[in-house]
Amino acid sequence: MAAAPLTESTDIPVWAARLGPGRARVAVELLRFGVVGVAGFVVDAGVLTAAIALGLGPWLGRVLSYLAAATTTFALNRAWTFREAARARPVQQWALFLAVNLVGFAFNYGTYAALIAFIPMVAATPVLGVAAGSLAGLVGNFILSRRFVFGQGGNGRPSRN
Repeated sequence: MAAAPLTESTDIPVWAARLGPGRARVAVELLRFGVVGVAGFVVDAGVLTAAIALGLGPWLGRVLSYLAAATTTFALNRAWTFREAARARPVQQWALFLAVNLVGFAFNYGTYAALIAFIPMVAATPVLGVAAGSLAGLVGNFILSRRFVFGQGGNGRPSRN
């Protein structure tokens, strides 16, 4: 993959110079958040598939897979996406991450549940519902995580950005 073109006067990619430093940082964070989300999707789908194979069904299996995926994405976002954010105690920050992402979970699980209930193809292949649910929760999770979890050291206060 070729490197992004650089501006003539600096080593800043052209797209970043056009956005400005604050917006470029948010764009990079959103991209990283999306990459972490893909990893979370893989965990989510894998745990769901295993849970269904173990006889837990698509409903309880989805709750377990969501918790596994949320824990994975928290750890990756903390270590990579928002690595420059101030740090709170990991368990406290993880709990806050889960709490503020309940909004995203509602969109995520609601989309999944509606598709499982009303679309036979999704009921037959629940991973499709996981994918749709993940997309539904992405933006809300990013905004809430950036602002409240990884903002002022994960203490629940909004970031200044």
